[in-house]
Amino acid sequence: MAESDLPGGHGEDSGPRPRGGSTGEPTRLLRAALQEVSTVIVGQDQMVERGMVALIARGHCLLEGVPGIAKTLAVSTLAKVTGGSFARVQFTPDLVPSDIVGTRIYHPSTEQFDVELGPVFANFVLADEINRAPAKVQSSLLEVMAEKQVSLGGATHPLPDPFIVIATQNPVESEGVYPLPEAQRDRFLMKVVVDHPRAHEEMEILRRMSARPPEPHQILDPVTLKELQEDAERVHVHQLIADYVVRLVMATREPESYGVPELRRVLEVGASPRASLGLVAAARALALIRGRDYVLPEDVRVLARDVMAHRLVLTFDALADGVSTTQVVDRVLAAVPPPRVIWDDPPSGEQAAAAVR
Repeated sequence: MAESDLPGGHGEDSGPRPRGGSTGEPTRLLRAALQEVSTVIVGQDQMVERGMVALIARGHCLLEGVPGIAKTLAVSTLAKVTGGSFARVQFTPDLVPSDIVGTRIYHPSTEQFDVELGPVFANFVLADEINRAPAKVQSSLLEVMAEKQVSLGGATHPLPDPFIVIATQNPVESEGVYPLPEAQRDRFLMKVVVDHPRAHEEMEILRRMSARPPEPHQILDPVTLKELQEDAERVHVHQLIADYVVRLVMATREPESYGVPELRRVLEVGASPRASLGLVAAARALALIRGRDYVLPEDVRVLARDVMAHRLVLTFDALADGVSTTQVVDRVLAAVPPPRVIWDDPPSGEQAAAAVR
């Protein structure tokens, strides 16, 4: 079967790419940045790696976890290590959209309106406790996250490039919180559930943070980040990997056609096309971080929960039975077989997959 490459991020068909090449300097820079973040953040490797994946894949990330587990610290540290400007917006019930995107201000001295841009005009925007603000405020980020621009006073203001929104939310509080609407959740490339650290990690947190916390050093800058994003877009995606991504997503919409008819009573709305695009973009970024210029089925499987689960809408019966969206994704992963990797020679060192069948 002839091999074809998935079109690049800008819509052009970049054609088949050589397989088995080393990603070299991009991977070294990304691993150095992750290592620098780990000098401050103890454990939480998955959260930090997923944040980097979202950044390199030009997506946004939602972190869900109880207070005090370094969600905010991880985001601010990642911003310092990767360079660029950083803004933190604390979401509260009395927040209004103009507090985020900006507004027009009248100056009596000049008898004119001037545009005052909001805090979203930064490379890194931390929307802290995003579910504490009502839907009207949450929706002010829709244009920001999708088009990476803000419309104010009849003019369109582009946001800095690179740009990422990382939001945090507390899953245990029910008083004074507003769940994210489906359209808002769908704008996030991935949602990462953050757990408590383990015992030995807690001991290391005490040792490292109780006296003089370490200060991270900048490893990257906005120009380098843009180059790394372009490197990720050139990571090879085999046609059968793309087909596997589509089958995973379609199984949430037409479960009977993919061997999981029991999910019909569980799912009210399946994953959107953004899930397919997000899985490919995130898998490319993860492959680059792990030193490959090609995507493996395992990259897709590792990221499926983070990219797909928050896009699913469960039925009332499923919610009453305590079914979670992650359980649904796990069932889909078990039912939809991945393509098999076939090697020309026994893999060693930098040798890459010769074909995927």
